[in-house]
Amino acid sequence: MDKHLIKLLDMFGFRVLLITILFITGLLQFFIMFGNVRGDTYDVQPFQLAPETIRAVKTVEDTEKTEKERQAAVDAVESVYVFDEEIVDHRVALIETIYEIILDVRKEISGNGTRILLKEEQIQLLQDKLKEITESQTSLRFTDEHLWTFITVDEKELSKAHTTLIQLVKDTLSVPIRKENVTSVRNELESKIRAHESISNSLIPPLVILGRVAVVETETLDEEKTEELKQRARQAVEPTRILQGQIIVQEGELIDREKYRQLELLGMTNNKASIKPVLGLAILVILQMTFLYFLFDKLNIDVQKKRKQVVATVIVYLFSIGFMELINLLDDFEVQIAFLFPSALTTMLVSLLASHKVASLVTLLTAASAGVIFQEGYSAVLQMEIALYILLGGYACIYFMKSIENRSDILKGCGIVVIINILFIAFYLLMSQSHYEPLELLFYGVAAVVSGLLSGALTMGLLPFFESAFGILSTMKLIELSNPNHPLLKKILTETPGTYHHSIMVANLAEAACEAIGADGLLARVGSYYHDIGKTRRPAFFVENQMSGINPHDSLPPERSAEIIIAHTNDGAEILQKHKMPQEIIDIALQHHGTSSLKYFLHKAKEQGVVKDESIFHYPGPKPQTKEIAVISIADSVEAAARSMKQPNAEKIRNLVQSIIKNKLEEQQFDECDISIKELKIIEKVLCETLNGTFHSRIEYPKEDKN
Repeated sequence: MDKHLIKLLDMFGFRVLLITILFITGLLQFFIMFGNVRGDTYDVQPFQLAPETIRAVKTVEDTEKTEKERQAAVDAVESVYVFDEEIVDHRVALIETIYEIILDVRKEISGNGTRILLKEEQIQLLQDKLKEITESQTSLRFTDEHLWTFITVDEKELSKAHTTLIQLVKDTLSVPIRKENVTSVRNELESKIRAHESISNSLIPPLVILGRVAVVETETLDEEKTEELKQRARQAVEPTRILQGQIIVQEGELIDREKYRQLELLGMTNNKASIKPVLGLAILVILQMTFLYFLFDKLNIDVQKKRKQVVATVIVYLFSIGFMELINLLDDFEVQIAFLFPSALTTMLVSLLASHKVASLVTLLTAASAGVIFQEGYSAVLQMEIALYILLGGYACIYFMKSIENRSDILKGCGIVVIINILFIAFYLLMSQSHYEPLELLFYGVAAVVSGLLSGALTMGLLPFFESAFGILSTMKLIELSNPNHPLLKKILTETPGTYHHSIMVANLAEAACEAIGADGLLARVGSYYHDIGKTRRPAFFVENQMSGINPHDSLPPERSAEIIIAHTNDGAEILQKHKMPQEIIDIALQHHGTSSLKYFLHKAKEQGVVKDESIFHYPGPKPQTKEIAVISIADSVEAAARSMKQPNAEKIRNLVQSIIKNKLEEQQFDECDISIKELKIIEKVLCETLNGTFHSRIEYPKEDKN
């Protein structure tokens, strides 16, 4: 990344940059996926000819038609009536009671010996006796003539009429009578009374009144049971659905009101296009970008490295979404064409360009986006089988490929993803319980294999582009650089074998220390291999390469010696830049000595009295900017000093390491990196343990007895 651009980004701060990048990413994702939720609409009106054959783009319930069918089912339910057999007894008892009252009154009148009651008094007496019954039976109204007939009619005729009426009422009420039929049944009973021979003409009028009163409904509506049956009938009607792919109207066919209503229900008319799915997509994108924000904001790595990871991650993410949209264009097939999507592509790339932690979240976000993109319009919001397909493929890649040491590991990962893909597709086919033709099964099998292989092939093909475009030093690149057959490592080995051995030892120390404090151990190891490559320009001026015992510095003034020694950092950076090495490796070569001084030559110059400017005895810097470079600077000094130590032991090594770390702190060499005192203590401990293992005391074997 250009230095001027880095300075510009530093002015705004990482959070502002992160928010800006994620905002742009969210907008791009929204507009890429907008077509997946907007749906197809048509500019049509009722009673015009359809410009083309219109099919339903999704499955929806036709609530209006469903309600009509349910109402029809409810209306078809017959009401439930209950026949009450006790009503016959109640109505007969009413007639019996009236008859007994009449008899009692007749006896009372005939047995009154004091005086003969007048006609009006007799009628009033009977009326008073019947008052309670006539008040309870509102339609029971006897005239004075009717009452006088009951009093004066022959008792045998009255008894015969009573018996006949009882029988007629029993016969009439023995069958179900509903409320709406009561009047007609009363009329029929009246006709029977008037036609019956055993009833005298004088008794017919009052008996007609009594008979009509006796007839009531014997079969009543059971509202609770009827309502229960209606609810069952309503629930038994399945919702009417317009199915996805169903033809609503043929090309050239008249769009009647019903067809237009269905188009409106589907949201396929311009005036009925729903904004709800668009708002839903916006919420999904906001959630996804929010998760990415918190992930990168809390990521505890170098800011410059975070910037690169953010940019690379969002580009991979958007590339994956674009790739899905490209596959989604092939939507005219009966099979799930989406299974061809390389399920682990996003995961592999982000794992190599950023970290497994970032890749884990991005895999989840990619799966959710895939569910929306490949959604086919059924009742589900997401196409869950595709979302799970990508999710399982991606997480299989993460958990089965904890470390990638070479490109063959990517091929192994492809094999694992292929197996997971096949198993998931088998699950999908079995759970769908559908019949599949042999060609369809062959397609799904090929899709699983192609998806896994494409994941690896595209990863290997795209990885170099991201590495060069964004200056990202991936694990794969570091492993390639650590290969002993690399031209620059061969150059160090052949031209400066002592420096090569020194670099290997520094690499071991630096890697162990970096891993102990949570820094990038692999970067420290590889950077250590190349940190002294500048010495290849003047190999003989560095003590580890002086095999003949001749030291050129003995014949040079200390200023010149210091100039040659100091130059190896800039020389190394130039060589690495010429060979287009990653910036992280170049920074290690340039910064591993920071601005420290060459004490030996400075002291020599002071002894000779030729010191004009002490700054020429200091490395130009810059000071270490990262933890990895700080660790390498300590390991470099410790290894060189330990190599010249006579009879090293644990105490000497500990004192040496402490002295070097203390000296660098006094020279303020770690002021520009975020290494802590606690981490320096851990580094000290690890370096001591590693050096003790290297310089362990050998067992002294007893000398052989020559005698």
